[in-house]
Amino acid sequence: MNKISSTILRRVLLLNKRLAESTSIGIDWLFNRDTLIQSGRTWFELVHDGDLMAVRYYELPGETEIKMSDGTIMPIRRRKHAVPLVLVPPLGVTTETFDLLPERSLVRYMVAAGFKVYLIDWGKPGHQHAHLGLVEYSFDMMGLALSKIRKHSGSEDISLMGWCMGGLLSLLYQGQAKDPHVRNIVTVASPIDLGTGSGVLGAVASVAQALDGPAQLLGSYSKLRLNTLDPALLSLPDWATTLAFKATDPIGSVTAYWDLVTRLWDREFVKSHSTTSDYLNNMRRYPGGVVKDMIKGAAIENLLAKGKMPIGEKIAELDSIESNLLAFAGESDYLVPLDAAEKIIDVVASKDASFRAAPGGHMGVIIGSTAPAVVWQQSADWLKKRSGVAKLIAEK
Repeated sequence: MNKISSTILRRVLLLNKRLAESTSIGIDWLFNRDTLIQSGRTWFELVHDGDLMAVRYYELPGETEIKMSDGTIMPIRRRKHAVPLVLVPPLGVTTETFDLLPERSLVRYMVAAGFKVYLIDWGKPGHQHAHLGLVEYSFDMMGLALSKIRKHSGSEDISLMGWCMGGLLSLLYQGQAKDPHVRNIVTVASPIDLGTGSGVLGAVASVAQALDGPAQLLGSYSKLRLNTLDPALLSLPDWATTLAFKATDPIGSVTAYWDLVTRLWDREFVKSHSTTSDYLNNMRRYPGGVVKDMIKGAAIENLLAKGKMPIGEKIAELDSIESNLLAFAGESDYLVPLDAAEKIIDVVASKDASFRAAPGGHMGVIIGSTAPAVVWQQSADWLKKRSGVAKLIAEK
């Protein structure tokens, strides 16, 4: 057999093999998709299980190493850092945000890096939770979660790490509580300055500010004022939250299905695609009370950037936060651009505060392919240096 014939034969055999694999995997994708979804696989202990909010503690029992998405192996550090790490997801998403795939799981990475890792689960809000606002999430539930974590870990000192609204809730909590034992805060793509006019949220804020004057005038003659609106009218249903997150990367949302078709023969790729699609298609209802608070305080008056934001009968004084602070933002984030997130460095009173740009858009910066090597690793390294000897509850 000559060289040309041999090459043709190999290609035909490869094509037949891929067609057979595509058929088998395609059947699973159509009828047994649950077998392809890999999210939420990391072992955890339920530390608190409330009516809505829950708290998880993650561990890697029986494992000595974890495999990363780039094929590298990361040994598990069994000696834990003194200060526990609390992961705070945004509202509107599931806990799979930080445990998306076994090879791309923030909880697994941070456990392997030697942290006692806790995660706040905001639950699945229903119509009955539409009234919940920032004070309920950032103070009441957040405070309860941290008290449960302190009791479980035995440490007064803690570190917080939140993505998007999760980072903002962490800042709002500390601005209200002025908790001396919140030692470190890491925020990723958290919106602060909406007065820049840049990005999707900045554009929305500009529209809200433009409409504020006419709305107040109209409110003088009617009850159509923001502070009198029923929060249920502002609550975003599951499908709307899903569309909002997909809109942060509209091109990627479309091309992902073409990638699936062209790589249907690759089971690992199909697992990743199925898991990510399941995550994006199962977002949570967004509480109207939070939307209402954010429109008035953050969008119309841009109070986050000014350092003080009224929340119910409280005032979150971001300009009084003294915790060590590390803030990230995505270089191609059209929802929360760099200048909208970087402002927090100018707002807080922290002596140890820094801002870093990272590859990726709003979601890619925290769960994308580059996130482990950039945001995760840099956060872990930064936290390690600031997670030494902790004050124990028993010392009180």
